[in-house]
Amino acid sequence: MKKRALLIFCFVLVSTLLFAQEKEVEKTVKTEKIKKNKKKKKVNPEEKTFAVPDTVGTQKKYSTRVQRLIADPLTPSKAAFYSAIIPGLGQAYIGKAWKVPVVYAAIGASLYYYDVNNKEMNKYRTAYKRRLNGFFDDEFLDTDIPITTEQLLLGMDFHKNYRDIAMILAAAAYMLNILEANVSAHLLQFNVSDDLSVTPNFVLDPQQTGIRVALKF
Repeated sequence: MKKRALLIFCFVLVSTLLFAQEKEVEKTVKTEKIKKNKKKKKVNPEEKTFAVPDTVGTQKKYSTRVQRLIADPLTPSKAAFYSAIIPGLGQAYIGKAWKVPVVYAAIGASLYYYDVNNKEMNKYRTAYKRRLNGFFDDEFLDTDIPITTEQLLLGMDFHKNYRDIAMILAAAAYMLNILEANVSAHLLQFNVSDDLSVTPNFVLDPQQTGIRVALKF
């Protein structure tokens, strides 16, 4: 009887230990699953982050005429050709009419100073030639400090140099007008997606905070 009772007791004890161990294993497995699920939730951007709607990038609305200019591969050449014929016409052709006053201001100022210096140079040259012919009745003798014949040559050279510089600046402004029309037309056709945007994502995970900014092209 004692042996039978001892065997029963041992069997019950072993069964209890096995049952407890099985419960511990199940508990451990459940704990591991919960941890894995938490990790997945941390990575999931839909649950832990939210996207702020883009307020920077807006879709461009082009007119029908501008769309034709963008689609035409000859637009840069045409803009340069028109500006070569009439300065500023190429800028107006591609819809940049606000640049036309700038073009005419640059060319007009250069031509104005060319004309001023050319007239002054002619005055000095005429007075110099008259003095060589024996006529001393020019306007440069009526000043507080009369200008000598040698000084007339210096004044003529001075205004001649500035006249030439003004002519070079006028030619440079004319060439830049053509180049600018061509470059602006190329930039008009530059392929930039209308979906260009800035989207900041704010991370709400208490263990990891920060701001992520993504540029979408």
